[in-house]
Formats: sequence, C-alpha cells, structure tokens
Amino acid sequence: MKQYLDLVRTILETGTWQENRTGIRTISMPGAMLRFDLQQGFPAVTTKKLAFKSAIGEMIGFLRASRSAADFRELGCKVWDANANENPQWLANPYREGPDDLGGVYGVQWRQWPAYKVLAEDASARIEDACARGYRIVTRFEEDGVPKVLLYKAIDQLRQCLDTIMRNPTDRRILFHGWNPAVLEEIALPACHLLYQFVPNVVRREISLCLYIRSNDVGLGTPFNLAEGAALLTLVARLTGYTPRWFTYFIGDAHIYENQLAMLERQLERTPYESPTLSIAERVPSFAETGRYEPEWLEKVEPSDFSLVGYRHHEPLTAPMAV
Repeated sequence: MKQYLDLVRTILETGTWQENRTGIRTISMPGAMLRFDLQQGFPAVTTKKLAFKSAIGEMIGFLRASRSAADFRELGCKVWDANANENPQWLANPYREGPDDLGGVYGVQWRQWPAYKVLAEDASARIEDACARGYRIVTRFEEDGVPKVLLYKAIDQLRQCLDTIMRNPTDRRILFHGWNPAVLEEIALPACHLLYQFVPNVVRREISLCLYIRSNDVGLGTPFNLAEGAALLTLVARLTGYTPRWFTYFIGDAHIYENQLAMLERQLERTPYESPTLSIAERVPSFAETGRYEPEWLEKVEPSDFSLVGYRHHEPLTAPMAV
C-alpha cells in the first residue's frame, strides 16, 4: 500500500485548503490514480487496521439494494448510521421516510435503476419493443394534446454486467453507475464511487476493474473503497470464470479532512507490511470449477464468506467521519 501513502503525501504537499458542505476544512487535490495488481495481493491498508468486515458488509448491502442503515448494521457496517440519522439536511428532507432511511443510495441504482419511457400511444412497434425488454405500461396521459403512454422497469445494471461478461466479454460497455440525476434530491448521500467498468481479457482469462470516484475522503474513505472494489472484482471474477487482475482507482477530488491529519501523519511514520490475499468461501460457486453460471450468488453471499489471509497491520487508528 505504498501507493496509498504516496497519495497522502502528495495531497499534503501540493493540495489546497478548501471549504465544503460539512463545515470541516479539507486539503484537496484534483485528479489521482492508484493501480493494483490483485495477483500480487489484496489492497488492504496495513499502516492501520482496515475495517474489513464493515467494508464487506457495506458491499453486500449494496448487492442487496439496501436502502436502510438498519440493513447495513445487520451486515456489520455502521458507517451509514450518521448519514441516515444525524445529517440535518437529510433529516429535513421531505423524501426521508423515517429513522434509518437512506433513500435510493448506491445499491438501489446498481440493482434497481428506475427506468422510464414516454412513447406516443400509436407508436405500437416501439411500445412492443419496450415491453419485450421488460418494460410495462404504467399509465396513459396526454401531452400537448398527443396521447402517450408511460412505461417503467427496474434495471439490474450489475446483473447485466455479469451476463455480458459471459455472453460478449469483448464488449467495452460492461459498466454500471450510481449517479442518477433524477433522484439526487431523494437520497441521503449522492454516490461518491459512481462508475464501475469491468474489462475482461479473454486470451488470458483475466478480468480487471476501473472505478471512478467523484469525491474521496482519503483518510477514511479510500482504504474502505479500495477493499470493497477489489472484493467486488474478485467475486465477479469467481462467478464468471476469470482471474481478477488489475484494479484501477480514479479520484476526481482527492481530499483529506483537517480533523484526520493526526491519524494520517501517524500512518506516514509507519512502514507498510506485505499485502494479504482475499479468500472467498468454497460454498460460493466458482464458474471455472463447476461450469455453471450462477449470478444469483450476488444476493446470496454473506460477510462471513470473505476473509483476509496473512493480514498483518499496525495498531488501529481512528478519526471522525465528516457528515
């Protein structure tokens, strides 16, 4: 994880102090990239203890399209509690549905993206095509005197990615994202890690992942998100019969909160240990071994199915999360 420490140093040396919505200043830098070869180890921070079970619990909550902090807590992840129940802007939001509600965050967009079509009522070929693709007619109405129909379906973007990896792995459109402009005002926190692209290499039977993050809390968020992204890539590789390889991590606004400086300065004094490896329980089927494609395991995996092997780390360090 030397790359991570180098990023911290670069932000501290070249970044600029900025104000932001949380009221806690950040030192920020535009544009950063980290790249990891998963065949050389799992990108777990070792200069402090990684909250691995919490990161995996969050990832599984996303896979299940969870929209409640209570669901994440049951999976061993408490990072959503403050966003759900302590953020004044969200508490006053008319779309909030009560304690622990988060709205349609991350996983809802990943697995149940709300898609609509408005078509002229006499456009029979288009309506027939939409219905064949899973849309259903919700209602009929008039717009500027023209009779129209409204159609809807929930799109499982992640499942489509796996299906495409199996059916057409050379496709360069194997991606999903969580930035839905139509619902930004309806959710506790707009997606930070918002675009995931899978890149299979059919010749080598390897698969890589590019992740773009619009805004990243480098002190707390980056180690967490690195673990989640690498674990997701490893899971997708297992279910589709590939070996996980390159995990490339892009950040738009890379920043460090002022109240996390002491924690990061301590980490910079420490020497990283060797990277661990990620193990997924044998009960989770491997396509390479069974020859059976079972994407339903995206919803069936449990936090206990994931573990780090050979993980050595320095003493734990904590810092507050800005909300």
